[in-house]
Amino acid sequence: MARPKSDIQPRILAAARARFSSDGVDGASLRGIAADAGTSIGMVYYYFPTKDELFFGVVEELYQKLLKDIELAIAPDVPVRARVERLYGRVARLTDDELPVLRLIVREALTSNTRFARLRQRFQTGHVPLIAKLVADGYETGAFNRELHPMVAMLAVAGMGVVPQLIRRALEGQLPFPGAPAGEELSKLLVGVLFSGTAAAEK
Repeated sequence: MARPKSDIQPRILAAARARFSSDGVDGASLRGIAADAGTSIGMVYYYFPTKDELFFGVVEELYQKLLKDIELAIAPDVPVRARVERLYGRVARLTDDELPVLRLIVREALTSNTRFARLRQRFQTGHVPLIAKLVADGYETGAFNRELHPMVAMLAVAGMGVVPQLIRRALEGQLPFPGAPAGEELSKLLVGVLFSGTAAAEK
């Protein structure tokens, strides 16, 4: 008779995600994570031999799910602009579990060269080639200005879709302009900015 699957590892990952979000990776206590997960520190080490491995486990758990959604969003079954709209729409729907992990990744990009180097390697086999293919298709079809270097378009696609959504959610209630759009509405407006800019139309 097969043994029932243990829920210890998911509990550890959930506890680590919360602790890393509040205390940072370096500041988080493995004993505290074990206590929050309702297990022993020995079990934490059993599943994750180092704190870095635990951090990458937290990232990978949610990244795999997000990566599948990105693949679906930018599948080449519609024009490039519509694919960007679907991508931005998925970013607008980041869950309460996904958002802290994304913030952790941004934090690690600024504070830990070692961990971010490993993350960068993972992303090179994940969403980066997917976005690069989307941009290449945009150049081929004329959706993007062919006079611009493709890396400019790639940075614009990634930055326009993610950063404003993070800022909007982080500054909820503190924005200088009342009534600012959010979520899906914001994502649609950002697509317009990406393809048309912010300059007033000439009369």
